[in-house]
Amino acid sequence: MDITSFLIYCMIATFTPGPTNIVILSTVHNFGAKKAMNYSYGATIGFGLLLVISASLNTMLVTIIPKVLIVIQIIGSIYMFYLAYQIYKTDTSNPTVNQPATLMSGFLMQFLNPKVILFSMTVIPSFILPYYNAIPAVATSIIAITLIGFSAFTTWVLFGTIFKEFLQKHNKTVHVVMTIFLAYAAIMIWI
Repeated sequence: MDITSFLIYCMIATFTPGPTNIVILSTVHNFGAKKAMNYSYGATIGFGLLLVISASLNTMLVTIIPKVLIVIQIIGSIYMFYLAYQIYKTDTSNPTVNQPATLMSGFLMQFLNPKVILFSMTVIPSFILPYYNAIPAVATSIIAITLIGFSAFTTWVLFGTIFKEFLQKHNKTVHVVMTIFLAYAAIMIWI
């Protein structure tokens, strides 16, 4: 296995803006790092579970996924547009509105996030299974990929925390930019 290509693929897929990372940044911006970390824990658990499912059902998924991919894309796109709208209309000046991301919403987001689903369906068969079939090696790979994902999520929390004052100063602009990125991600899954 070419470890460099594997790591680059994992880093690009997990650290680049996508629905999960944008929700994390929005959560830090609106509700703080603690709430964003709860969401990140759930996202990490969901991410790891998707990798386990992919590894376990790899041969079956290869034949099924083309048939259900369109459904995943439709549901995922609608959900991402919904999240974009929620981020856009978030009013941080009203403290009575408190809908922070939770561990459960982070977990569930992974199963509606086409970027994560496609990544989990490609990384295992492309980089792991051609070289390793033993359960300990596959399990170690899944743990490593999950840790890379978790490090990406926590990096977004850290980024949001460091720049929170700036983000709050430019609140409306930040919401518009995050909305645009999320809508862009919803469109990009069709290209």
